[in-house]
Amino acid sequence: MRANITVSGLPGGRKPQQPYLCSMTIQEARQALQTQLSTIYDDREAGNITNWVLESLTGLSRSARLVKDKEPLTVEQEQCLASYITDLLRHRPVQYVLGEAWFHGLRFYVNENVLIPRPETEELVEWIIEEHKEAAALTILDIGTGSGCIPVALKIALPQATVYSCDVSEGALEVARKNAKDLGADIHFLHQDILDQQAWGRLPQVDLIVSNPPYIPEKDKSSMHANVLEHEPHLALFVSNDDPLTFYEAIANLAIEKLNTNGAVYAEIHEDLGSATLALFQAKGFGRAAVRKDMQNKERMIKAAGLTSR
Repeated sequence: MRANITVSGLPGGRKPQQPYLCSMTIQEARQALQTQLSTIYDDREAGNITNWVLESLTGLSRSARLVKDKEPLTVEQEQCLASYITDLLRHRPVQYVLGEAWFHGLRFYVNENVLIPRPETEELVEWIIEEHKEAAALTILDIGTGSGCIPVALKIALPQATVYSCDVSEGALEVARKNAKDLGADIHFLHQDILDQQAWGRLPQVDLIVSNPPYIPEKDKSSMHANVLEHEPHLALFVSNDDPLTFYEAIANLAIEKLNTNGAVYAEIHEDLGSATLALFQAKGFGRAAVRKDMQNKERMIKAAGLTSR
């Protein structure tokens, strides 16, 4: 290789000799990036991250980069790449490094104020779309908007819907508003702590409630990867060991007050708490409640309908 990017924190304590080294080609950049990422990720993950970074950096697809692999990076691109590598080697998720995450075919802006959208959440959104795409009109309340991926994806797929979305975090709402604006989705955002029952009066009557609430017990922290534990917002992840279903109880109680006749709740759930979550909704009077498995065959979603108690 004619050139290498060096960053602080590499094995052996090497430090950069200068902010960037010129004349690095796209091919050399790929080799340098993948080699360094392989020190903290397996080869497959390192390759995936490498391709994502280079596509974002160059604006070229993987096939286009193969055609142009001998073309040099610009000075600005090399500077960006050096900065990206430094962040990535600190276990900062690539989505935060690049400021983007893909969800339901849409590019969302993300930062450390919001969770990185996950594939299983896309499955939850697909479930809702499939069951309500023929509805003439629909009012939806999303609880815990985060990046806005759920309400924005639903509004774009179900343009006839009126969509409300709330979050306790002002930082998350700022990100969600940006995404809704950038993607052309008309969402009504509310600053709301869903656990504060006294403030529920501000929320509308709706046909659907959807949520991906915090559901990971604090005790599970020890088994989580550093890139999640050290960078993603704990407020959106964790609940107490003593009451891991606290948000689902609040959502069920809210649904009793705010769901229209024949309304339903859709929520993402902890894979080990499917039976307990199902029992909670049934005890609240939802006569038609069911847990659904994701593509990994894990119990990750619930739908609760047929509300009989008011």
